[in-house]
Amino acid sequence: MAKRALVSVSDKTGLIDFVQKLVDAGIEIISTGGTKKAIENAGIPVMSISEITDFPEILDGRVKTLHPAVHGGLLAVRDKKEHMDAIKDLGIQPIDFVVVNLYPFKETISKLDVAYDDAVENIDIGGPSMLRSAAKNHRSVTVVCDPADYDRVAESLDENAEVPFALKQKLAAKVFRHTAAYDALIADYFTKQVGEEFPEKLTLTYEKKQALRYGENPHQMAAFYSEPIKNESTIAAAKQLHGKELSYNNIRDADAALGIVKEFKQPAAVAVKHMNPCGIGIGETINEAYDKAYEADPVSIFGGIVALNREVDAALAEKLHSIFLEIIIAPSYSEKAIAILEHKKKNLRLLQVKFTDDNQEFAQYTSVRGGMLVQDLDTKGYADIEENLKVVTDRRPTEAELESLKFAWTIVKHVKSNAIALVNNGLMVGMGGGQTNRVGAAKIALEEAGEKTKGAVLSSDAYFPMSDTVEEAAKAGITAIIQPGGSIRDQESIDMANKYNIAMVFTGMRHFKH
Repeated sequence: MAKRALVSVSDKTGLIDFVQKLVDAGIEIISTGGTKKAIENAGIPVMSISEITDFPEILDGRVKTLHPAVHGGLLAVRDKKEHMDAIKDLGIQPIDFVVVNLYPFKETISKLDVAYDDAVENIDIGGPSMLRSAAKNHRSVTVVCDPADYDRVAESLDENAEVPFALKQKLAAKVFRHTAAYDALIADYFTKQVGEEFPEKLTLTYEKKQALRYGENPHQMAAFYSEPIKNESTIAAAKQLHGKELSYNNIRDADAALGIVKEFKQPAAVAVKHMNPCGIGIGETINEAYDKAYEADPVSIFGGIVALNREVDAALAEKLHSIFLEIIIAPSYSEKAIAILEHKKKNLRLLQVKFTDDNQEFAQYTSVRGGMLVQDLDTKGYADIEENLKVVTDRRPTEAELESLKFAWTIVKHVKSNAIALVNNGLMVGMGGGQTNRVGAAKIALEEAGEKTKGAVLSSDAYFPMSDTVEEAAKAGITAIIQPGGSIRDQESIDMANKYNIAMVFTGMRHFKH
């Protein structure tokens, strides 16, 4: 009895060559719909699924393979006599190969303004059923869901006249990953349609983008996975124009830099080290913004990552080329800029990211031992608190101070808590982050800024538990402060600010970052 392969695919990449190799190996082909037509048009003999089921395809093709003649042929355990006798008595012939990939649900929902009914219609039912049946019975059935596996299956048939169990097992494992990912996308789509924010079951799926040489440290293995439906304004969708492969730490730092620079509409430049900003500048031009970011901390920027929200021209490229950087991120580069940055900088990564004004809400997933925390990404900014900004001191901030406070508040949410950021004349001049007490973070920021504290403003990601931070700021020359407020000892900080004629405003919003 000849072996049989059931072939039904939406992605027809490499299909005809593979089917021809199956036929050359003496395998009969059964197929459906458009796949059958493609095989017939290639001049390859093929049977209709209706010849196997003795039942027509119905309901616009919704029902064609959901039949005992198909699943009996897939699920019968070959070394169980009762199974084989049962299908023989029913006139069912075993199916030994399943080559199936699924309706393009992901591609359908990726389209802008996709109609709900179109999304529903592209949910495959028969395909996953065949894949799961075949994968369950993988000792007897070779199941292929990915065109990338066609060659190695064909090579096995050519060399051994059969597919070894080890390969069948790997292919079955891939099938269950494939169908799980497919179902996860469908579940996510419907969950969003009905407005469930935190459902009782969380099903996530990601696609492997690249293997990494190692993780945070050389003894840690790692890989980079991306969301299946790409958002162009992300590091996962960035186009690398030059340089060596990104590392685990590169990706984390680049993501942090991109998140900061996207906060600004005006020309902005951000320098990042270890996921913290070490220099941020805004200006009338991107060159002015970069000069300010560099001036903020010309030491820490060395070996860091620079993100810019405007095109890199030749003049800016010359400045960037003059120091050692790991990565540059920008929406575009002029041809001259690329030539300058590539010159003698073989390892410098140049990333191009589309700075689209997307309103997509991102969720943040943080693994903990035994579980995962999920929250909305902190996308709130100055615009969300501006109307409710409360001046709590005798002196109101000047217009110039308010502009600096706006900038400082935008920055501080990107610094690890406890966080303090200092701003003077359109640039971040000092930053203290990741400290176990707030006054300690302030002292680090003030010391880093040095003389640049004179006339600067200070922002804090959370309230002051006591007045010591205000006093340290006042002694260093800070003129205005922005902080959430909400401490039971707020009045002490207010009194201290009044003592030194500092203007202080409360936002009513906290920006912890752990």
